[in-house]
Amino acid sequence: MISFVVPAFNEAAFIGRTVRQLRFAGERSGRPFEIVVADDGSTDATAAIAAREGARVVPVRKRQIAAVRNAGARGARGDVLVFVDADTLVPASVLRAALAHLESGGAGGGARVRFDRDAPRTLRAAAGAFLWLWNRCGCAAGCFLYATRKAFEAAGGWDERYFATEELFLSMALRRQGPFRVVRPHVLTSARKLTRDRLRSHLALLSRFATGGGFAVARCRDGLDLWYRERITGCRVGGRLPRTPPRRGGYRRRGPGR
Repeated sequence: MISFVVPAFNEAAFIGRTVRQLRFAGERSGRPFEIVVADDGSTDATAAIAAREGARVVPVRKRQIAAVRNAGARGARGDVLVFVDADTLVPASVLRAALAHLESGGAGGGARVRFDRDAPRTLRAAAGAFLWLWNRCGCAAGCFLYATRKAFEAAGGWDERYFATEELFLSMALRRQGPFRVVRPHVLTSARKLTRDRLRSHLALLSRFATGGGFAVARCRDGLDLWYRERITGCRVGGRLPRTPPRRGGYRRRGPGR
């Protein structure tokens, strides 16, 4: 069985079409499938819309994207796991390519990414360069990642020590389990990620990585309000974090390819 796992926080504007498209892709695959929405304490109609469209809703209260995805995977029944962000549409061609890779002995992979509408040229160029580099490194974008359950569990799942870049670590861990492939068809994700403010925030975060913070920066939500829409002060790397809900919808990351 294929299990689509969709993490969501206040995604009422997107979750309906995402679930409908997953249902369409699943039906075209000719395989049994389920759609699991890991609802992270949404205060809007996310859960109701997802259920109405045929998804099974798993209630979660984690406020951390890796933990929410892991909770969704634990609630799923399939031997193939396909993680899809709540604002991302997966064409049937992407699913077919992913399943073909797994059938040939692959452990997992991702897909190329396109945005659902035009954005300013400079932002498109910056996002395109980032995604090209990301794919050249052989990593899946967080908005779409697939794996066999066996490989996913052997890889340790999503690393909950990280509040960002967790798709990089899971991609590397899956590579150790078997062939990993970013398939050529594109998924379509929301262009709400492409704003000048978010680009500036993303560049500032990359600067923190480059100037000595390294991946330790991603272990604390402090400074990651670009993605979590909140700012937690006084957070130390590796320390325990207060579970403070975000102010608005879409707690998850909003960088290119997210």
